[in-house]
Amino acid sequence: MRPRRTLATAVGALLAVLSPLAAASTAAPASPDGDRPPRGSAHMGMGVVEHDGQGGLPVPTRAAQTEGVDVSSHQGNVNWSALWSSGVKWSYVKATEGTYYKNPYFAQQYNGSYNIGMVRGAYHFATPDTASGAAQADYFVNNGGGWSRDGKTLPGALDIEWNPYGAACYGKTQAQMVTWIRDFLNRYRARTGRDAVIYTATSWWTQCTGNYSGFGASNPLWIARYNTTPGTLPAGWGFYTMWQYTSSGPIVGDHNKFNGAYDRVVALANG
Repeated sequence: MRPRRTLATAVGALLAVLSPLAAASTAAPASPDGDRPPRGSAHMGMGVVEHDGQGGLPVPTRAAQTEGVDVSSHQGNVNWSALWSSGVKWSYVKATEGTYYKNPYFAQQYNGSYNIGMVRGAYHFATPDTASGAAQADYFVNNGGGWSRDGKTLPGALDIEWNPYGAACYGKTQAQMVTWIRDFLNRYRARTGRDAVIYTATSWWTQCTGNYSGFGASNPLWIARYNTTPGTLPAGWGFYTMWQYTSSGPIVGDHNKFNGAYDRVVALANG
């Protein structure tokens, strides 16, 4: 004969079945950001291929151009000697993002490029949905984005491009985005005496600022386009100062052309 099941035994068995179901029903839903990169990991050009595609390398030209690179924590400790020997003469290093992230490799990258002989500067990855433009400019200047007239320090660069953490335009209207950028640039100039470089892509600029033309007279343009030519520039700029043309170059991925000979790089550093 089978032993008779007591009420307690039956209840226990039922709870054993129901408990996992109850736990599942109260568990937090999967994060919608699960497929997005972690905060702080953004870097120059990370959205270019996805949004604008990728073509060939730059068309050879007789115009003088000077090779440069940009780096972030993704490159870790950079072999600056190898880059210098390959012909790279200037660099930009990610210093900050938002008001919450500082590049842990900044000292090796920023000082290392300087010590090898390069003209170098720092850049800030903008996140207009997390803090004001002025607050982010202050954070940038306070954490490596300053400037000095030593002939080897370029003005800080504002990296304003697709949002890797959410909506492309950070939830802002075109007018709001222009205001945010202006606030950053005004505070940076007030803090350093220099007009910041603007790094962007024409398609993003058109989408998120309405192709605003008001910064071209004062802020040098660093255009992002991985193709044979820089293509159409954003409104307000008749020429580019720098052009990021690939994310798969030698030694470090992100390579750039300065629109001029080395003496023009030094001239930008000196202001």
